Amino acid sequence: MYCATTKGKILTPIDSFSLDATYFRHQGKNYYLWAQKDPAIEGNSNLYLSEMANPWTLKTAPVMLSKPEFPWETRGFSVNEGPAFIAHGNRVFITYSASATDENYCIGLLWADKASNLIDPASWQKLSHPVFTTHRQNQQFGPGHNSFTRNEQDEDVLVYHARNYSDIEGDPLYDPNRHTRIKVFNWNEEDMPVFGEPAADN
Repeated sequence: MYCATTKGKILTPIDSFSLDATYFRHQGKNYYLWAQKDPAIEGNSNLYLSEMANPWTLKTAPVMLSKPEFPWETRGFSVNEGPAFIAHGNRVFITYSASATDENYCIGLLWADKASNLIDPASWQKLSHPVFTTHRQNQQFGPGHNSFTRNEQDEDVLVYHARNYSDIEGDPLYDPNRHTRIKVFNWNEEDMPVFGEPAADN
């Protein structure tokens, strides 16, 4: 018989708002990846990474991998959140979402060599433009907060949410209609992901 034990929240050195934590395993090591507000840094949330000692304890001091700095990351709110990990070829990648959760919401990209020290911020590069954004012609607004899976054909699939309208009353965070969508994506010759555009609902 299996008995679960509640261990409480994972403690980080900053006692502040945090969200969107995820876990991944790479080259025999376990990692914790999340978004958190640092009161000493302007903006709403940044991305942090730490190696884990066990499923409820951080082994290494958290390192900040990204903070909102480009115009497309600071529209409405200065946000980096919703990180997701994927490996391909000789690289590893972290996607994340940026800006307010209206039509400005979009997906950015970090990457590192798969053999590098992932908890060294210098190992990571950050793309200066978003990789998945609003597409008005397809009536897809604010695609973001993604994850990854594979389908029955062994293709990589982007899972994300978006709206099919842009007119929102009040704070877009409280608009309930960010519905889940999926999209098969490919890789280019440089082993970089090519997400294309969010497809129309039909």
